[in-house]
Amino acid sequence: MTDLATDTMTAPLNSSQRLDFNTPALQRKRRIRAIKDRLAHWYVSIGGLVVLAAITLIFFYLAHVVLPIFSGAELEAREAQQPAWLAEQGEALLLAVEEQNKVAMRLNRAGRVQFFATKDGAALSSVQLPLPAGASIVSFSEDQPGSRRVALGLSNGQVLVFKQNYRVTYPDNVKTITPTLEYPFGETPLDLDPQGRPLEHVAISQNGDTLLLSASTGAELHVLAMSREENDFTGEVTQEERRIVLPQIAEPISALLIDPRHQWLYVFNGRATADVFDLRSNSLNGRYKLLEGEARVSTVSPLLGGISLLVGDSKGGIRQWFMVRDEDGQSALTRIREFKLGDSAITQFLPEERRKGFLALDADGKLGIFHSTAHRTLLVEQVAEGTAVATLSPRASRVLVESKGQIQPFVVDNPHPEVSWSSLWGKVWYESYDEPKYVWQSTSANSDFEPKLSLSPLTFGTLKAAFYAMLLAAPLAICAAIYTAYFMAPALRGKVKPVIELMEALPTVILGFFAGLFLAPYVEGHLPGIFSLLLLTPLGILLAAYGWSRLPERIRLLVPDGWEAALLIPVILLVGAFSLGMSGHLENWLFDGDMRLWLSNDLGIPFDQRNALVVGLAMGFAVIPNIYSIAEDAVFSVPKSLTFGSLALGATPWQTLTRVVILTASPGIFSALMIGMGRAVGETMIVLMATGNTPIMEMNIFEGLRTLAANVAVEMPESEVGSTHYRVLFLAALVLLSFTFVMNTLAELIRTRLRKKYASL
Repeated sequence: MTDLATDTMTAPLNSSQRLDFNTPALQRKRRIRAIKDRLAHWYVSIGGLVVLAAITLIFFYLAHVVLPIFSGAELEAREAQQPAWLAEQGEALLLAVEEQNKVAMRLNRAGRVQFFATKDGAALSSVQLPLPAGASIVSFSEDQPGSRRVALGLSNGQVLVFKQNYRVTYPDNVKTITPTLEYPFGETPLDLDPQGRPLEHVAISQNGDTLLLSASTGAELHVLAMSREENDFTGEVTQEERRIVLPQIAEPISALLIDPRHQWLYVFNGRATADVFDLRSNSLNGRYKLLEGEARVSTVSPLLGGISLLVGDSKGGIRQWFMVRDEDGQSALTRIREFKLGDSAITQFLPEERRKGFLALDADGKLGIFHSTAHRTLLVEQVAEGTAVATLSPRASRVLVESKGQIQPFVVDNPHPEVSWSSLWGKVWYESYDEPKYVWQSTSANSDFEPKLSLSPLTFGTLKAAFYAMLLAAPLAICAAIYTAYFMAPALRGKVKPVIELMEALPTVILGFFAGLFLAPYVEGHLPGIFSLLLLTPLGILLAAYGWSRLPERIRLLVPDGWEAALLIPVILLVGAFSLGMSGHLENWLFDGDMRLWLSNDLGIPFDQRNALVVGLAMGFAVIPNIYSIAEDAVFSVPKSLTFGSLALGATPWQTLTRVVILTASPGIFSALMIGMGRAVGETMIVLMATGNTPIMEMNIFEGLRTLAANVAVEMPESEVGSTHYRVLFLAALVLLSFTFVMNTLAELIRTRLRKKYASL
């Protein structure tokens, strides 16, 4: 075939000598090639579609897991109960349900406690409280949610304390719940008012072995502290009583509450104000205005933990208050947030026993479900006609409402009340905090924990880590790519580029391990040297370049064109050795021997060993190969005709680089930066091991951070499947995916515009 083609080129062909391009062999070869082309086309197309489908499915799966946390609550009514014993008991004073939602308790004003089955209202047992002869119940108060302790204020100035108890047994392998009543401080009521006047309002709080009781008669306060101690050897129990004398107030009292830590006593009066007494100093902390206008306080209740107070008014409004320290360290009762149920007076609060949610009931029989931290109203529904008495089960899954001689059960479905857009992205005023803050704290050791699920500090930490990493990686990688592709000799480029690209194969877990165990303590011990290195390296390179330019031409010509960069290796090594070697001396001369203490004490800049500086150094090292490789290919791919044409027209190599090469390669350089940014945003192991994983919102380079990816990696194995925490972690993953998608989309749009703009070059 080759000889025939050569002959054809040297002499004209006649008709008998013409080549036949339609032979069976060539036709078969063309068919095979066409089949291969079609297969490759379909393979690439289907592969791309599969990738897009996979990403789309991941997105929808994440959304499917996340969406339930933004749904509201549901209330399902069950068949109303009218047991025969209900009509004989009279008006209900208190309702309660045990843990398993099997047994309920009802207390009437005559002191009769009736236990009944929640399923059908069948009577189980009845107990008459040991009230003194001639005494009746005037008021009652429950201790903190979940305590099951109740204090009854009697008409003779005494207080009776009892507690519900439900004993679980398994006779014949059948689960049986036996309700009983206990009297932890004896069946004899405690004297609170020496004059024997009716106790119009009463409050109870037990902290350890100390019981604190408070009651009011008109505008007069009575406070009794009881300590109970048991001898470990003899088992003898001794009780000690102590009366606390507080300043008296002039207005009639409408409600009382005691802080579970026995620090504050809240006294509410009819003028919509509250007097707060400090029980540790027996003094008045202050008087606080609770409501404005004609509204009056109708009912009050503590939230889980007792730190927050719920105040309901006669206009259907609900306000949350708790004590906050001001700048002088003084505590003041502060209004935190407000809710609205309806237009009628709030008659009862039902705090949840395991979350910071609560239910509210008004005089018209309207029930509302709320969550304090999320500042969220989940449901408002009519459950009765007129005034009613209700109770919420310990698991917040059942509600019993008694109204007009019948008991109406409801099933509550409220799995994720803790999440709202404001709690995820806005500042939230958490209990015991001095001001609203962005906080991520998903777990705690105590049961009255207030979940803090703000994604803002995690998103901030993600961007902070990426910013410092790109601050180091972008200039080095882009400049190295430009120099390698445009100025460096081909032989040297063939050695440098593979070495830099080989850095990408280094596992990030190794980089994180190195950064956390070696780099972080080394940077802490050589801070002056690190900053000297950052300052002296550019200066040393410039001085070396200036000195090289001053050398005689015969010496400079000894180095082949494009190999000058190799001369900088000893310069950088010498500058590094000098900077780090002088670190200790600089620290002694300028910072009194400890730069870290100087930063903290003199400048007020906190310093953590594992900080954003360490992350920037380690993650920047990991991102450099990505940016360098793509940017170098983009610069090297600029047609040589453009370069030669510019040089031929008299432009210098630097002018050609800045006005032709970089502009033409700008779409590729921009893509390199965006891919590097995406790598930095999604990096997990380096930020997981090289930072303190502290979710704070500080731009300080010497403080730590926590990223979305690291948070998911740390907390996902510990989260309960289907819980709010679990779904919020999926939301963090969805935010990370969406951020990457939006960033890449914008990058592609900008890259396309740059390509069109400079395509004419």
